This record gives sequence, structure tokens and C-alpha cells, in this order.
Amino acid sequence: MTTIQPTDTWVIPEDTLERFRERAVAHDRDNTFFADDLAELSELGYLRSTLPVERGGLGLSLHRFNAEQRRLATFAPATALGINMHLYWVGPITDQLAHGNSSVSWLADEVAAGKVIAAGHGEPGNDLVIDDSTTIATPVDGGYLISGRKIFTSLSPAWDWLGVHARDNSDPDHPKIVHTFIPRGESGVTTVETWDTLGVRATASHDTLLDNVFVPRERTVGIVEIGQQPTGYVAGIFPWVLPALGNIYAGIARRALDLAIASATSRSALSLDGQTVAHKPFTQYHVAEAELALEAVTGSLDDLTTSLTAGEDLGDRALLRLFAAKENGTRVARQVTDLALEVAGAGALHRRNELERLYRDVRAGSFHPPNSDAVRTYIGAFALGLT
Repeated sequence: MTTIQPTDTWVIPEDTLERFRERAVAHDRDNTFFADDLAELSELGYLRSTLPVERGGLGLSLHRFNAEQRRLATFAPATALGINMHLYWVGPITDQLAHGNSSVSWLADEVAAGKVIAAGHGEPGNDLVIDDSTTIATPVDGGYLISGRKIFTSLSPAWDWLGVHARDNSDPDHPKIVHTFIPRGESGVTTVETWDTLGVRATASHDTLLDNVFVPRERTVGIVEIGQQPTGYVAGIFPWVLPALGNIYAGIARRALDLAIASATSRSALSLDGQTVAHKPFTQYHVAEAELALEAVTGSLDDLTTSLTAGEDLGDRALLRLFAAKENGTRVARQVTDLALEVAGAGALHRRNELERLYRDVRAGSFHPPNSDAVRTYIGAFALGLT
């Protein structure tokens, strides 16, 4: 079976990942959170892996981080996805510190101390993601009162800090989006257990209610006027989250295809006089199609993360390439996993078959912001010169 080749030692040992894979079965069946995986990842330093060594991290580059996430996803998709919602806040901290932005030093210290950050960006009915918000930030003396409902809050049972965006309407002519962080246990914060889903169940991405939660002004990491693009730390999130999402789903697809290949090379067929299913032209065609798709998307993802790590200027196509990384990675993952089930046959329908779970897990890919519709809207308008 095909494996990802490391450039040097992996952060997460193979035996640890095998434990994650075993646990993933029960987490999916019982709809439980990957708490034990999180504890082991924390012990290994993975939660602070992209911080500089001098700030208590492991100094992983963006490219190495993506390789680690793709590998982790082949063992425990929901764990990889859930931890991504922490790590996409951590990567840009390093970038900002390197550019002299000391305003995020407090957050670096929290991560180095083992604290977990979650993403509070999802909202009911908000298809503009961080460009607008249904959550309200009301300015008060010393900070803001935040009220609203956040959905898909991965790591709900475990987060220490929730990164949120909310709309400040205090100047009706110039409404703004405020980006800030809320600590667990703050008055007005409530978790509502809503997460019982088709796939990636172990992320425990429950809803979070915010009712006049006070946030000191010094925790603000960005204020952006509606209609303007974010800058600084907030803008720095995109290179860390979008390629990683593509890589996570590509990792799921790699595992699905490897399982299908193992099945095809071990199952015999009556029509082939006892030879394995691998000898069927139908099987060879579908495996070839899946390998071609994976080769293309992983090559594209690796090229992008290599360029980002090297600090190359991607020009006016930067956002297009980031959106494409997420969209193509998740799209190919669905295509390849569908083909894997064709190759593996009817046995893949059984709940005890890992392929059945992977098939469900990859369905979530198109829903991550920006969703497939938003990606097409932006790229279509850009390509047509309308933006």
C-alpha cells in the first residue's frame, strides 16, 4: 500500500496512530469526542508544533504541518479535522511574530502552555463566513459584549479559547467585523450538544451560544470594515487552514483507496476462475482513475504548501489557489472514495467495514467554509474579471 514518505522523523509515531485508528471505530459508533487522541497529541507537542522552538513549539513549517495532517487523516479523519481547527490559529501566530506583531504574543504563550483554541466562525444562515456575521459585538467600556450563536464548533468539549468574529453596528455607516477570543467558562458562554451527524462524528462540533459575553479590547486581533479584506493575523489564517483541509480529505481518500486495493488483491472472483478481483479490467480502470486523481491533487497541494513555506508571492491568484486547494482536495476525496467502494464491492456497505465510515467522513468536505458554492462564485467572478 502507498504511504506518505517523510522528509525526516514524523511528530506522531506509527504506534500512536494505530491507537487512534482503533479508537476511531468506537468514536464513530458512539458519537464520542476524541479526548484520548487529543491528550496524546498534546503530550507529543503537536498542539504547539508550528510555534517556533524558542516559543515552546516544534518549529514545523507550513509544508511539514500539511504533510503531518494528511498522514494523520489516513488513521483518524475526525481527529485530524478537529485538531486542524486549533492548529489553523497557531500557524499564523508564528508568521505574525516573525513580522514583529507582538499583539499575538499572549496567544502564543497560551498555546505553549497547552491551551486549546477552537474556531467560532460558523453561524446559521451566514454564507459569507468572516466577511459578515450574525453575531453582534456591542462596544462597551474596555471591550465588547458578544452575542450570537456559533455552529460547527469543533473541539467543543475541550477548547480553552474560542476564536470568534462578530459584527459591530455602533457606526451604522461603517459597520465592522471584530475578531477576538473568548475563554471557556466566561459568563454567558453555553455549549449546546447538537452534533449527531453523518460523518466526522468524533469532532464533537456542537453549537455555542454567546449571551452578552464580555471580551476585553486587548484580546482583539483584527477589526475590518464590512466589504474590506482582512489583513495581518486574520488574513494569515487562510494559508494555514485551506490547504490543510484539502490535505486532510486527500489523506482520507488515500486510505480508502489503499483499503480497496487490499480488498481487490485478496478477493477471488468466480468469473476469473479463482483469480483475484485485481485481474478484472473494471477494477484496474477504477484504481487507475483514483490514482490519477490523487496524484494530481496531492502534487498540487504539495506545490502550493512548498511555495507558501518559501514565502513566494502568489500575486493576485493567491486567494484563488487557496480556495482551489480546499475545493479540489475535498472534491477528489469524494471521487476517489466513491471509486474505492466500487472496487471493494458490496462488502464496503457493512458498518464494520472501515470504508463505510470513510465514505461518510468525506461527505463533510464540501461544507467547510468557503463551501463549494462560495468557491465557485469567487473563482468564476475572478476569472471573468468581475472582481
